[in-house]
Amino acid sequence: MLAALFAVAGSAAPGGATTATGGSFPSGARFDYQIGGAYRPPAGVVIVDRDRHAHPVRGRYNICYVNAFQAQPEELIWWRRNHRNLLLHDAGHEVVDRGWNEVLLDVGTRAKRRALTAVIGRWIDGCAQHGFQAIEPDNLDSWTRSKQLLTANDAVAFAADLSRRAHHDGLLIAQKNAAELSRRRTATGFDFAIAEECQVYRECRSYTRAYGRKVIEIEYTDNGRRAFTQACAARGSRISVELVDRDVLPAGRAGHVRRFCPP
Repeated sequence: MLAALFAVAGSAAPGGATTATGGSFPSGARFDYQIGGAYRPPAGVVIVDRDRHAHPVRGRYNICYVNAFQAQPEELIWWRRNHRNLLLHDAGHEVVDRGWNEVLLDVGTRAKRRALTAVIGRWIDGCAQHGFQAIEPDNLDSWTRSKQLLTANDAVAFAADLSRRAHHDGLLIAQKNAAELSRRRTATGFDFAIAEECQVYRECRSYTRAYGRKVIEIEYTDNGRRAFTQACAARGSRISVELVDRDVLPAGRAGHVRRFCPP
């Protein structure tokens, strides 16, 4: 039944490749966040979110995770070798998100956004070609960690570039965090939202006001169970809500947690 529900028609991608289409977003369906490692989805899961290097799950609605605003630590050498000028620098030093040890990408000028879209656009093309239906471009809020070298307007402009590429490939695209940008949905072109800890930070209404039921909410275990319980009571019957461990560990690893609401 799921396979029939989410069967998608082919569409032409850049270069003439055949891709999946984003179709209709399955609002309120059970969601599983698997960016820390792929595994067989639990029973009842309809939406699966995996890293761009992983394979989508047949018969599910698949979201492709792309770190679009910062450089993954394991890819930093590649960025330095091939696109050093697209990394954000302050007085000759790379600007780093210390929380995740990721260097920020420089989205501060139109020329650099165009160059970055060429790079990350190929990743988006790959998501479509492998059969994903949507993408999750992470670190939209990186301007807040840029030492004031970047602005919210820079982030919005780059988000719009990514949205155009995703839509050209037949994919839907998510706003990831940055609740304050929800009101600029028309400018960014986002189709739905993925919100981390919006119960904890009291931001959930910003997302649901902009996207209605097209919101995925992720709460983390290290904040305690109360936030998740409150989220389920407030929104669990209308949007997708999941409780996960902070490291988003795959099933079978010590510390892995997945809870859904309603149970």
